[in-house]
Amino acid sequence: MNRARAAPSSASTEGSEAPRVLEGTLEGAGLRIAVVLSRFNERVGTRLLEGALSALRGRGVRARDVLVVKVPGAFELPAVAKRLAASRRHDAIVCLGAVVRGETPHFEYVAGEASRGIAATSYESGVPVLFGVLTTDTEEQALERAGGAHGNKGREAAEGAIEMARLVRALRKRTPR
Repeated sequence: MNRARAAPSSASTEGSEAPRVLEGTLEGAGLRIAVVLSRFNERVGTRLLEGALSALRGRGVRARDVLVVKVPGAFELPAVAKRLAASRRHDAIVCLGAVVRGETPHFEYVAGEASRGIAATSYESGVPVLFGVLTTDTEEQALERAGGAHGNKGREAAEGAIEMARLVRALRKRTPR
Protein backbone atom coordinates (compact mmCIF):
# COMPACT_ATOMS: atom_id res chain seq x y z
CA MET A 1 0.00 0.00 0.00
CA ASN A 2 1.91 3.01 -1.28
CA ARG A 3 0.60 6.46 -0.60
CA ALA A 4 0.85 9.28 -3.08
CA ARG A 5 3.52 11.84 -2.32
CA ALA A 6 1.64 14.84 -3.63
CA ALA A 7 -2.04 14.35 -4.27
CA PRO A 8 -4.38 17.15 -5.27
CA SER A 9 -7.43 17.61 -3.11
CA SER A 10 -10.81 17.06 -4.77
CA ALA A 11 -12.23 20.07 -2.91
CA SER A 12 -11.71 23.39 -4.61
CA THR A 13 -13.00 26.89 -4.25
CA GLU A 14 -13.65 29.32 -7.03
CA GLY A 15 -10.42 30.74 -8.42
CA SER A 16 -8.08 28.80 -6.17
CA GLU A 17 -5.95 25.72 -6.56
CA ALA A 18 -6.23 22.70 -4.34
CA PRO A 19 -3.51 22.29 -1.72
CA ARG A 20 -0.78 19.76 -2.31
CA VAL A 21 -0.63 16.95 0.20
CA LEU A 22 2.67 15.41 1.19
CA GLU A 23 2.83 12.12 3.08
CA GLY A 24 5.19 9.18 3.39
CA THR A 25 4.84 5.86 1.64
CA LEU A 26 5.24 2.31 2.88
CA GLU A 27 7.95 1.49 0.32
CA GLY A 28 10.93 0.29 2.34
CA ALA A 29 13.41 -0.47 -0.44
CA GLY A 30 16.63 1.47 0.03
CA LEU A 31 15.92 2.48 3.62
CA ARG A 32 18.22 1.73 6.56
CA ILE A 33 16.35 1.03 9.77
CA ALA A 34 17.67 0.45 13.28
CA VAL A 35 15.61 -1.45 15.84
CA VAL A 36 16.44 -1.01 19.52
CA LEU A 37 14.96 -3.79 21.65
CA SER A 38 14.59 -3.97 25.42
CA ARG A 39 15.46 -7.45 26.70
CA PHE A 40 13.34 -7.03 29.84
CA ASN A 41 9.99 -8.83 29.42
CA GLU A 42 11.74 -10.91 26.78
CA ARG A 43 8.73 -12.99 25.69
CA VAL A 44 6.89 -9.86 24.70
CA GLY A 45 9.96 -8.22 23.19
CA THR A 46 10.72 -11.23 21.02
CA ARG A 47 7.23 -11.09 19.54
CA LEU A 48 7.44 -7.35 18.96
CA LEU A 49 10.76 -7.84 17.18
CA GLU A 50 9.34 -10.64 15.02
CA GLY A 51 6.47 -8.36 13.99
CA ALA A 52 8.80 -5.47 13.21
CA LEU A 53 11.23 -7.58 11.17
CA SER A 54 8.36 -9.20 9.27
CA ALA A 55 6.92 -5.77 8.41
CA LEU A 56 10.29 -4.40 7.30
CA ARG A 57 10.95 -7.45 5.12
CA GLY A 58 7.42 -7.34 3.70
CA ARG A 59 7.82 -3.66 2.79
CA GLY A 60 11.10 -4.23 0.94
CA VAL A 61 13.77 -3.35 3.51
CA ARG A 62 16.74 -5.68 2.97
CA ALA A 63 17.98 -7.66 5.97
CA ARG A 64 21.46 -6.14 5.58
CA ASP A 65 19.90 -2.67 5.94
CA VAL A 66 18.44 -3.51 9.36
CA LEU A 67 20.45 -3.22 12.57
CA VAL A 68 19.02 -4.75 15.76
CA VAL A 69 20.51 -3.50 19.03
CA LYS A 70 19.48 -5.11 22.31
CA VAL A 71 19.54 -3.15 25.57
CA PRO A 72 18.82 -4.32 29.15
CA GLY A 73 15.50 -2.50 29.62
CA ALA A 74 13.16 0.22 28.37
CA PHE A 75 14.97 2.90 30.37
CA GLU A 76 18.07 2.36 28.20
CA LEU A 77 16.24 2.68 24.86
CA PRO A 78 16.59 6.48 24.51
CA ALA A 79 20.36 6.55 25.13
CA VAL A 80 21.03 4.02 22.38
CA ALA A 81 18.47 5.58 20.04
CA LYS A 82 20.19 8.94 20.51
CA ARG A 83 23.59 7.47 19.64
CA LEU A 84 22.16 5.77 16.54
CA ALA A 85 20.41 8.96 15.43
CA ALA A 86 23.62 10.96 15.84
CA SER A 87 25.46 8.50 13.58
CA ARG A 88 23.19 9.50 10.65
CA ARG A 89 23.49 5.93 9.35
CA HIS A 90 19.78 5.14 9.70
CA ASP A 91 16.72 6.62 8.04
CA ALA A 92 14.58 5.74 11.06
CA ILE A 93 14.84 4.01 14.42
CA VAL A 94 12.24 1.75 16.04
CA CYS A 95 12.29 1.35 19.84
CA LEU A 96 10.58 -1.80 21.12
CA GLY A 97 9.89 -3.16 24.57
CA ALA A 98 7.31 -3.72 27.26
CA VAL A 99 6.91 -2.10 30.65
CA VAL A 100 4.43 -4.01 32.80
CA ARG A 101 2.97 -2.35 35.90
CA GLY A 102 4.06 -3.79 39.22
CA GLU A 103 3.32 -2.98 42.84
CA THR A 104 5.66 0.02 43.07
CA PRO A 105 5.86 3.37 41.24
CA HIS A 106 8.81 2.03 39.22
CA PHE A 107 6.47 1.54 36.22
CA GLU A 108 5.66 5.26 35.99
CA TYR A 109 9.32 6.29 36.10
CA VAL A 110 10.50 3.79 33.51
CA ALA A 111 7.56 4.24 31.12
CA GLY A 112 7.61 8.03 31.43
CA GLU A 113 11.34 8.46 30.96
CA ALA A 114 11.48 6.00 28.07
CA SER A 115 8.66 7.85 26.35
CA ARG A 116 10.16 11.30 26.95
CA GLY A 117 13.65 10.22 25.92
CA ILE A 118 12.50 8.56 22.70
CA ALA A 119 10.38 11.58 21.73
CA ALA A 120 13.20 14.02 22.55
CA THR A 121 15.63 12.02 20.44
CA SER A 122 13.30 12.20 17.46
CA TYR A 123 12.63 15.93 17.88
CA GLU A 124 16.24 16.89 18.48
CA SER A 125 17.90 14.71 15.84
CA GLY A 126 15.42 15.04 13.01
CA VAL A 127 15.61 11.26 12.57
CA PRO A 128 12.24 9.54 13.01
CA VAL A 129 12.34 7.50 16.23
CA LEU A 130 9.21 5.40 16.64
CA PHE A 131 7.78 4.41 20.02
CA GLY A 132 6.93 0.71 20.07
CA VAL A 133 7.05 0.29 23.83
CA LEU A 134 4.00 -1.34 25.36
CA THR A 135 2.87 -0.02 28.75
CA THR A 136 0.37 -2.44 30.23
CA ASP A 137 -1.00 -3.60 33.55
CA THR A 138 -0.27 -7.29 32.90
CA GLU A 139 2.00 -9.47 30.80
CA GLU A 140 -1.13 -10.96 29.21
CA GLN A 141 -2.17 -7.52 27.94
CA ALA A 142 1.31 -7.02 26.52
CA LEU A 143 1.25 -10.39 24.74
CA GLU A 144 -2.16 -9.52 23.23
CA ARG A 145 -0.51 -6.46 21.66
CA ALA A 146 2.58 -8.36 20.55
CA GLY A 147 1.00 -10.67 18.01
CA GLY A 148 -2.15 -11.60 19.88
CA ALA A 149 -5.75 -10.44 19.69
CA HIS A 150 -4.77 -6.76 19.45
CA GLY A 151 -2.27 -7.10 16.61
CA ASN A 152 1.46 -6.51 16.80
CA LYS A 153 2.63 -3.06 17.85
CA GLY A 154 6.14 -3.95 16.67
CA ARG A 155 4.80 -4.33 13.14
CA GLU A 156 2.91 -1.03 13.45
CA ALA A 157 5.99 0.82 14.71
CA ALA A 158 8.13 -0.58 11.88
CA GLU A 159 5.59 0.48 9.26
CA GLY A 160 5.41 3.90 10.90
CA ALA A 161 9.20 4.12 10.68
CA ILE A 162 9.13 3.41 6.95
CA GLU A 163 6.42 5.99 6.36
CA MET A 164 8.18 8.65 8.44
CA ALA A 165 11.56 7.95 6.80
CA ARG A 166 9.97 8.46 3.38
CA LEU A 167 8.22 11.62 4.54
CA VAL A 168 11.43 13.10 5.98
CA ARG A 169 13.25 12.32 2.72
CA ALA A 170 10.49 14.03 0.74
CA LEU A 171 10.60 17.06 3.04
CA ARG A 172 14.39 17.33 2.68
CA LYS A 173 13.99 17.55 -1.09
CA ARG A 174 11.41 20.34 -0.74
CA THR A 175 12.87 22.34 2.14
CA PRO A 176 16.04 24.45 1.86
CA ARG A 177 18.57 23.82 4.62
